[in-house]
Amino acid sequence: MAAEVYEKIKTLLNSTDSEEIHQGLLLIREELPNITEESARSLFEMVSALFYIDLLDHPEHAFVLDEAVSLVADFGEFVVPILLDNLDAGDMKAQLTIGHAFGRIGEPAIEPLLESYKCEESEECRIFLVYALGKIRSPKVLEAFEQVLAAVKAETLELRDTAIRALGNFVEVISPEDLPEAYKKEMLEAIQFALSDSSAGVRSKAIRSYGKLARFKHLSIEEKQKFKNTCELLLGVDEKFNWDRAYIVRKEAQDALDCLEGCEE
Repeated sequence: MAAEVYEKIKTLLNSTDSEEIHQGLLLIREELPNITEESARSLFEMVSALFYIDLLDHPEHAFVLDEAVSLVADFGEFVVPILLDNLDAGDMKAQLTIGHAFGRIGEPAIEPLLESYKCEESEECRIFLVYALGKIRSPKVLEAFEQVLAAVKAETLELRDTAIRALGNFVEVISPEDLPEAYKKEMLEAIQFALSDSSAGVRSKAIRSYGKLARFKHLSIEEKQKFKNTCELLLGVDEKFNWDRAYIVRKEAQDALDCLEGCEE
């Protein structure tokens, strides 16, 4: 890459103006097919620095951050271990963005994420590893099913919450014929376990994931009826009138029930 182009990119990415930063990212996209890995690594450092943008303070940079995340996958698989290392940075904004970046990378990120999860001792990092797996839109996330199922019963609230949500994301991209019956049974058990969680957030994610099982045709007729009964129980419309006290759980149950009835029409 010509030195003047590199300096132009560096200047643009260091700008506080969203349009100028965006121009720098577009220029990198143009240059990537024709540069060495060494140059790509240097550019990636500049791009990943954008992951620390606080959108609550700078909402005008939202489209810039989205472009930066989208660009990550074009760098190649060498960015995967770098992103994994950056999960230890302790900046939640960056960790969430890295999770989305892994989602854009897709299948090549699954195995490294799983290996890191198995070796990782930090619960915080495990949370973001599961979060990242939940962002990958590939049926190969089936490989992560067992680890994420186990995480639903973790002691850490955030890990339980992230795991039950990730399972719902998994069944969106895994076809019914490719989801082993044993995994579906374990997921249904995990959902029932999560529905008794002390956290309303976990319970709401559980019923949402339950709804996705129904919406994406993973449930039998009998299982759909049990799902309907569960929703009615949470809403307090059955004969027991014993609804969930948290509004967010009841809202998710109503949304899931509406979706189920819509699918049956």
